[in-house]
Amino acid sequence: LAADTVVAVGRRVLPKAETEQEARECLRLLSGRSHRVYTGVAVKTDTVIRERLVETRVAFKVLRPAEVEAYIASNEWRGKAGGYAAQGLAGRYITSIIGSYSSVIGLPLYETANLIEAARS
Repeated sequence: LAADTVVAVGRRVLPKAETEQEARECLRLLSGRSHRVYTGVAVKTDTVIRERLVETRVAFKVLRPAEVEAYIASNEWRGKAGGYAAQGLAGRYITSIIGSYSSVIGLPLYETANLIEAARS
């Protein structure tokens, strides 16, 4: 089983933020906009690889500078696709999710379960 997630705003793929500057830039781009979260998941057996790409649309509220700085200070953004963790403090910035919440936090559970079930048959 393998999975990975990327966040895209328009045509731009955001990094997995490693520095405060990268995280600030991600939050600036996400503020007041919707973006897409793509998670690819694959299950490999001895004979076949089954895979699925899950797309979820997420919208953020307009972030005030103090909110951005508080989130940066939390360090929760480190190594996260798009510089945020929906399951943590950044969840309060999300105004809507269309698609798979579990995909946004890293593993699309429904799709993964179906892939595993198909691999067993």
